Amino acid sequence: MYLFINIYVSTIFYFLVDRIPLLLLLTQPVSPTITFNASVMEEVNVVETKDGTVSVAAAFAGHQEAVQDRDHKFLSKAVEEAYKGVDCKDGGPFGAVIVHNDEIVASCHNMVLCNTDPTAHAEVTAIREACKKLKQIELADCEIYASCEPCPMCFGAIHLSRIKRLVYGAKAEAAIAIGFDDFIADALRGTGFYQKATLEIKRADGNEAIIAEEVFEKTKEKFQMY
Repeated sequence: MYLFINIYVSTIFYFLVDRIPLLLLLTQPVSPTITFNASVMEEVNVVETKDGTVSVAAAFAGHQEAVQDRDHKFLSKAVEEAYKGVDCKDGGPFGAVIVHNDEIVASCHNMVLCNTDPTAHAEVTAIREACKKLKQIELADCEIYASCEPCPMCFGAIHLSRIKRLVYGAKAEAAIAIGFDDFIADALRGTGFYQKATLEIKRADGNEAIIAEEVFEKTKEKFQMY
């Protein structure tokens, strides 16, 4: 009986000793960090910590800030084009730029009055220019920044050109408030066209949206309504 108990206790002892490393591993706290490679670190502009890791929250915040700064830069250029178009008496207060590999390949404004062409909106003009410059009819690797929410015609052109991302400043209501047709918004929102689109659509917020909407109030006495 004594021999049996001794063998049983010894077996339990060796069983536990053999699994101590596994038990220690399972009881270690999990660090809420994730390791990024160099390219991702550069993209989100986050400084790597001493132990070679960075928190998920910090990485996401850094990435969002980088995207926000980038969008602000290109959208500001579209707003500049909107003012330029009115000052040159080319057309209404609308501007658009198309970006390819972080470089502006087309920077245009509304040319309706200058060209006597009702289709010469800023977005359409920019798409035409970008296609000629890149020598292609599909702009799947491009983004478009518009000072105002695109009208149905412009959104159709954006869709047909396969542009991957649209960022706009002012809502259509800002243009409608000074006399432009109200179908600009209704034609799209009433049919769910935005929801069916495959491209990414972003409306600027905060100060960027305010700056874009101010264009209409500041220029409404300077151009001929059409």
